[in-house]
Amino acid sequence: MRRGPFTRPLVRALVAALMFSSASPALAQSHDHPGIVTPPHTPTAQENALVQAVRNATERFKNVTSIMGPGEGYGLAFGCVSGGDYGAMGLHYVNMSLVGDGEIDVTQPEIILFEPTPNGGIRITGVDFLVLASDWDSKHNGPPELMGQLFHFFESPNRFGLPPFYTLHVWAWKDNPNGTFVNWNPNVSCDAFNPRTQSMD
Repeated sequence: MRRGPFTRPLVRALVAALMFSSASPALAQSHDHPGIVTPPHTPTAQENALVQAVRNATERFKNVTSIMGPGEGYGLAFGCVSGGDYGAMGLHYVNMSLVGDGEIDVTQPEIILFEPTPNGGIRITGVDFLVLASDWDSKHNGPPELMGQLFHFFESPNRFGLPPFYTLHVWAWKDNPNGTFVNWNPNVSCDAFNPRTQSMD
């Protein structure tokens, strides 16, 4: 897999943009609209196939200590991300090398999502795929798509001062009544997170 040049500050800023944005991207299949209550979501067969593929790729992270295992390359960034009335995204374990490689691979998510538990631990909830638009567009004629799901697109200029990028959440391990691929999950909470005592059990 190609590892393109990518500086740590830009990667962190890019991930921060993803985590703190509540905008509705132009190419998103699922949109987050404040104040609109959506009916319970029933996944299609195609959605279920993507969820199962993500579960197969991340099964090892159900034992959460494995996220820090040798060769995994994931590290916690930005504490626990809450969206207020929208729910939360939770804890983001980011693989900087995967974010910077310009590729999308269902077996190698750029970000693994967890939520804090009341006993001081964490549990897996899903993943977030992310790629810079410039990296993707230089080799492809259209936006990224993973097993039938179009990525969310964030344009430039934007309030984060970042280049355009594509992103897709997959809530493979935690039900999301608003949809499997929306940014915020009302069933995820940061209430149990304590940055000084949080551990992985």
